[in-house]
Amino acid sequence: MKVLKFGGTSVGSAENIKTLLSIVAKEKLQSNPVVVLSAMSGVTNLLTDMAERAERGEDYDASLKEIEAKHFAVIRSLLPAAAQNPVFTRLKIFFNELEDLLQAVTNLRELSAQTKDQILSYGERCASFMIAHIASQQFSEALYVNGAELIKTDSNFGQAKVDTDLTEILINNFYQANKDKVLFVTGFIASNAAGRVTTLGRGGSDYTAAVWGSALNTEEIEIWTDVNGMMTADPRIVKKAFSLPELSYTEAMELSYFGAKVIYPPTMIPAFMKKIPIVIKNTFQPDFSGTYIKSDVKTSSLPIKGISSIDHISIINLTGSGMVGKAGFSGRLFSLLSREQINVVLITQSSSEHSITFAVKPTDAGQAIALIKKEFELELDANKLALPEVENNLAVLAIVGENMKRTPGMSGRLFGALGRNGINVRAIAQGSSEYNISVIISKDDLSKAVNAVHDAFFTDLKRTLNIFCLGTGNIGKTLFNQLKEQMPFLAENNDLQVKVTGICNTRKMVFNADGLSLENWENDLNENGEQADLSGFVAKMKAMNLPNCVFVDNTAAEAPIEFYQGVFESSISVVTCNKKGNSADYAQYKSFKDTARKFGVDFYYETNVGAGLPIIRTLKELMMSGDKVACIEAILSGTISYIFNNFKGEAGFYETVKEAQELGYTEPDPRDDLNGKDFMRKMLILARDAGYPLEAADVKIDNILPEACLNATSVEDFYNELQANSAYFEDLKNRAAHDGKVLRYIGKLEDGNVEISLQMVDDSHPFYMLSGSDNIISFTTDRYKSRPLVVKGPGAGAEVTAAGVFADIINVGTLTH
Repeated sequence: MKVLKFGGTSVGSAENIKTLLSIVAKEKLQSNPVVVLSAMSGVTNLLTDMAERAERGEDYDASLKEIEAKHFAVIRSLLPAAAQNPVFTRLKIFFNELEDLLQAVTNLRELSAQTKDQILSYGERCASFMIAHIASQQFSEALYVNGAELIKTDSNFGQAKVDTDLTEILINNFYQANKDKVLFVTGFIASNAAGRVTTLGRGGSDYTAAVWGSALNTEEIEIWTDVNGMMTADPRIVKKAFSLPELSYTEAMELSYFGAKVIYPPTMIPAFMKKIPIVIKNTFQPDFSGTYIKSDVKTSSLPIKGISSIDHISIINLTGSGMVGKAGFSGRLFSLLSREQINVVLITQSSSEHSITFAVKPTDAGQAIALIKKEFELELDANKLALPEVENNLAVLAIVGENMKRTPGMSGRLFGALGRNGINVRAIAQGSSEYNISVIISKDDLSKAVNAVHDAFFTDLKRTLNIFCLGTGNIGKTLFNQLKEQMPFLAENNDLQVKVTGICNTRKMVFNADGLSLENWENDLNENGEQADLSGFVAKMKAMNLPNCVFVDNTAAEAPIEFYQGVFESSISVVTCNKKGNSADYAQYKSFKDTARKFGVDFYYETNVGAGLPIIRTLKELMMSGDKVACIEAILSGTISYIFNNFKGEAGFYETVKEAQELGYTEPDPRDDLNGKDFMRKMLILARDAGYPLEAADVKIDNILPEACLNATSVEDFYNELQANSAYFEDLKNRAAHDGKVLRYIGKLEDGNVEISLQMVDDSHPFYMLSGSDNIISFTTDRYKSRPLVVKGPGAGAEVTAAGVFADIINVGTLTH
């Protein structure tokens, strides 16, 4: 035999009640169950509001009519006309009694806890009476039971304590007399020795079910709700949360205590004492197995079972020398709070005994402060205690699981996920049982924290990376295409989900916390985007406060760079192909690096130097492994590479440059490439990454072009000067050819000095065979001394640059785990 408890949503409408009765009918095929019912969804809140309105002398008629209409609509829908009148009559009596009570409260302007319990009891009484009569149309054995007559408690109205021995006798006697019936029992309500109605506190209907199950030693207690069992996290916060097949009683109690509202913690105590399994089931997906809460759980591979949270909490800090070595101080403090019914959620004390921090509900904080001031008045006057401080707008996050006891590194993983996302921990508590680690954080960070921690612990799921992309030119568009094509591969092979949550160009910007579609992002941006505002884009990114964020700068503009510092300080990683930030003042370059390190985020800019070529990564790995770099030589301009690779034979310099421009290799003004400034920026970044604090002025650049070409007033004049100086270039080409050499524009870093010059190299040099528009770099190190390490490949173009940005993003994603 089973006890089935149905929550407010399950009894909230005619359609839902039909579903409920189908579940009961299926169970009845095995044996007659006991069915415990909550009030219809929203009714208890309405009753509470009506009681408080009556106390203030305000009108409550509209709410009373709403409750009546809610019940009467179900009766008309589910009962034949001939069977409706007896139910209408009884419910009307209930509503008249309720109205009389409310009128008495209005007259007295007083709402005692006893009266409030009486008012709240009508939610369960009306729902259970109504559903029992509807059920009687389907099976005649249905019987309405006022549970208040059978569950006996003390007189602590609002949170009554059950007299277990007497209650079990009453329930057993009643059940034996009606064992051929299907009992529809009011949840939540009970009565004291005088027969006055009491209530069992929040989640009291669950408790009613557990009390009945324990009294009757049932096979199971089923809690039917509107979710698929207990989940790894609140699914409203964490989209990837999933149902847990089973939990121990301790795990379930820990999760429930810290905010998992699927089941009420005291519910489990009667079941736990008799080892009766509790099953959390979904009324609207009855075939789903749900979550079993029991004593003999199987060993799980999961490091934790779930993440729970309380989103409104206050902490009170007590400090002072008067606590040090003072036996009984804590007992005095917490006994005081207990006497006044102030529940302490979490306690932490420094090992020096100089401070105690504890968490309470925000509604209790003011009273707790007043009590402490009164109780410890002498200590405060003698300056042995500082005035207690309260901090509001906080939340508790707890990770729970029995496996934590046997798994090293749980705390490290928790605090690593929080720290990487810039979430400050205000207080920490961990019991010696190691079932639970709880932290107090800012309420504003709760959603980000729960998602980040969920990603960190449930490694079988796809980790989520939220990227905010600046720039929709060739590189930006190509990146989105690459992301779209690679999504399935990333999910399958890297367990990574990349969501583009923000896009901005010079005209429009658009956001979506669930991720923008990469199929029609352009239309979304143009049709739904707001006017672009770079500072607004960055501010919105910060305000969205999502976990594992990356700011991706796909521009070549100066403006975004001024925001990098603030982005790092918001614990957001930066990936950029914009080399202007790293090649400006050394102080700025160092500040970016230091700030990223300080806030535990990434700063990746591989494409600053070699587009998609792994140049910066190679240099970093050489240095990290202890290798010493003696010399770096490089050709890092695809434009210049193409020009000198094709300036041979009969080709003239003028014709080669013109051809390069027509093929799109050069800027509109080729001098922007040929003056070496872009090359200089790349060499400067390499030198800085190699450990040299150089400025742009420290890089020596030999001009390729004669002064007349550089100083030409227009592009047309530039080409005219190029033709006029053709003999100069022919001479260079002929001299190189005469000696069996080729012309190469090479950057060199050696002994902290950087120079870029036009050189003639023979076939012994690694750059001799360079072709097309390839870039090439050679590292001469202690390990690569006789034969340098060479990296070579395309150094320009949207495809390879976007691929480099993509790789940097994936590196961030890999490290978020």
